[in-house]
Amino acid sequence: MRQKFIELGEGYTDIYELIELGRQMPSRVKGALAFHCEREGKPKSSLALIMAPADKFQPIYICREGIPNPHEIPNTRYDLFKRMTEEIGVDIHEYTLKPSTMFPETELYYQYLIGILRSNKELPRLT
Repeated sequence: MRQKFIELGEGYTDIYELIELGRQMPSRVKGALAFHCEREGKPKSSLALIMAPADKFQPIYICREGIPNPHEIPNTRYDLFKRMTEEIGVDIHEYTLKPSTMFPETELYYQYLIGILRSNKELPRLT
């Protein structure tokens, strides 16, 4: 099964689409994630939803490093994401990681995230 990140944007307004995906397809949401990092000296967070596989493909929708880390700078966008996860009965699993700017290509960053998620059993192994 192929697992792939689908980037909706950086989370400024794209976060509302991510929230709507969770609300419209709660039965497909298998996990909610918050990745925290320091990017360009600022605390940033990415929010993501792991969806149930569709045939041989498992999408992970993400808004990458566009909102402040809510543990350092409280913000409404994170609160709305958290409220949606509570409504659909999914916990947010949080990780502190390297920022995407440390990788020469975004695709390498996403491979790094997939490796972390597999090792933490958030994603199934490749079969």
